[in-house]
Amino acid sequence: QVQLVESGGGSVQTGGSLRLSCDASGNTRSVVCMGWFRQGPGKEREGVASWRNGGGTTYADSVKGRFTISKDNANNTLYLQMNSLKPEDTAMYICAAGPFDMHRWPPCFFNSWGQGTQVTVSS
Repeated sequence: QVQLVESGGGSVQTGGSLRLSCDASGNTRSVVCMGWFRQGPGKEREGVASWRNGGGTTYADSVKGRFTISKDNANNTLYLQMNSLKPEDTAMYICAAGPFDMHRWPPCFFNSWGQGTQVTVSS
């Protein structure tokens, strides 16, 4: 089992920036994939960005050019740099992790989940 703890959320105005962090612990040797999901008010959970060890990154169309996902392998921390924030980015942001799964896209099976960190963007 992998434990995930998010931090860095908050309230910002339109155009502002935030950097989210996700600290992973436990059986991190099994982690090949990590990613960020979000769930806004009245909406279903959606994928935001993903990272694969030795692979590439993927982004939802709605955040391309504004968000950047990265991983510090030395301390098992996943980051999401969010720039040019919009009100529609308001959501609970949830970190996820799991093994490689060639039958999915991105090719990951996210089976570990954090509790989330709230991001609120006001206009």
